[in-house]
Amino acid sequence: MAWFKKGKTEEAEPPKRSKVAEGMWLKCNHCREIVYRKEVDRNNKVCPKCDYHFPISVIERINLLVDLGTFKEWDAELEPQDPLQFQDTRTYKDRIKAQQEKTGRKDAMVIGQGAINGRKVALCVFDFGFLCGGMGAVVGEKICRAVDRALEGRMPLILVTASGGARMQEGILSLMQMAKTSAAVAKLGEAKVPFISILADPTFGGVTASIAMLGDVIIAEPKALIGFAGPRVIEQTIKQQLPDQFQRAEFLLDHGMIDMIVERKQLKEAVSTLVGHF
Repeated sequence: MAWFKKGKTEEAEPPKRSKVAEGMWLKCNHCREIVYRKEVDRNNKVCPKCDYHFPISVIERINLLVDLGTFKEWDAELEPQDPLQFQDTRTYKDRIKAQQEKTGRKDAMVIGQGAINGRKVALCVFDFGFLCGGMGAVVGEKICRAVDRALEGRMPLILVTASGGARMQEGILSLMQMAKTSAAVAKLGEAKVPFISILADPTFGGVTASIAMLGDVIIAEPKALIGFAGPRVIEQTIKQQLPDQFQRAEFLLDHGMIDMIVERKQLKEAVSTLVGHF
């Protein structure tokens, strides 16, 4: 059972926002406390009450991870087509155009090369703000191109996910990206090139069911919601109450689904240590 709302991507239950969030205050998506926006911003957009890590932009993510001035984007011109001529309350083409105008980029994936404490890496970052980070043909293609360049330069691949899953407007072409990207990162393993996956809130659907969980090391941010179908969908399906904190990063760590939880302020150093070890 998928989550569909006004043509957005499948399976995610997006972070809830309140009108309070439009002013000086934010309501935390996890503890539901009202927190001062500037305090959150000063704290790398982390809730001072419960340590929940709010979603951040692609630019903020890149600046957080790589050395200043070292990131060079690849294949920024790739943009989605509309082979199915999909339409719900609006056409897919109209939705894409609106998202491109809003975000200033062609699709929900940014790839490129940067350096982490001087070591070159290939970096892929999902943009949840672009159709909920839905994985369509362009997202899959850009990940595969990043893999190819990582292999060519023998650079570790760093993937940061924040996605609602496969993009429903592209149908089977979107679902094919699960196999396509999984096959691509398998080549990294064969060549002994490291692949580090970083799971941000939220990571769901076909992205979780494929490339996001295939890293040599899988890192999650604190309190990140990670799964396939959302918890409300599961509860409605099985007619049972789910365990406390089900699908949160801490629950997944306790059950062996991820390797570590790293706070945002320590993420660059943690990735740098892993890259140096490999």
